[in-house]
Amino acid sequence: MQDASDWVVRFGALIPRGADVLDLACGGGRHARWLAGRDLNVLAADRDAAALATLDGQPRIRTLCADLEGGDWPWGEACFDAVVVTRYLFRPRLDRVAALLKPGGLLIYETFMDGNARFGKPSNPDFLLRPHELLDWVRGWGSVIAFEQGEIARPAPAMIQRICAVRSDVLPVLN
Repeated sequence: MQDASDWVVRFGALIPRGADVLDLACGGGRHARWLAGRDLNVLAADRDAAALATLDGQPRIRTLCADLEGGDWPWGEACFDAVVVTRYLFRPRLDRVAALLKPGGLLIYETFMDGNARFGKPSNPDFLLRPHELLDWVRGWGSVIAFEQGEIARPAPAMIQRICAVRSDVLPVLN
């Protein structure tokens, strides 16, 4: 199992103990495990039931098997103190991700961006952020704590964009 992302570790330390956290598109749960180890209440959500099964019995972790891109959105709004998203992008539901945060809630987001094709997958532009895309998105609803984009060397060479932000507005109700 891969270690938690340095970005998640760095900014996950800002989440107060006992907080409710969503690990969205959690895959095998590396971040869910790390967050739960910090005495956070984690909901690990993914469409891969087999990956979620590896989290069975882990203290402070609940799982939800859901198709995050189709069908009904499984949450109401303002449900979580923090949302963590890594290595995942589905633009049609980005606004719904922001709406999951309670006022003052923390978003930690890290995924691939344009230029990653030279390192391998993902290479499809549908799954690669455009320059400053997360920054532009967050400015509509939150306050940026930190933002980075560009080439990284570890854990493997990639083009990455990442942001940590606090929800500082009241979002409109989404239909």
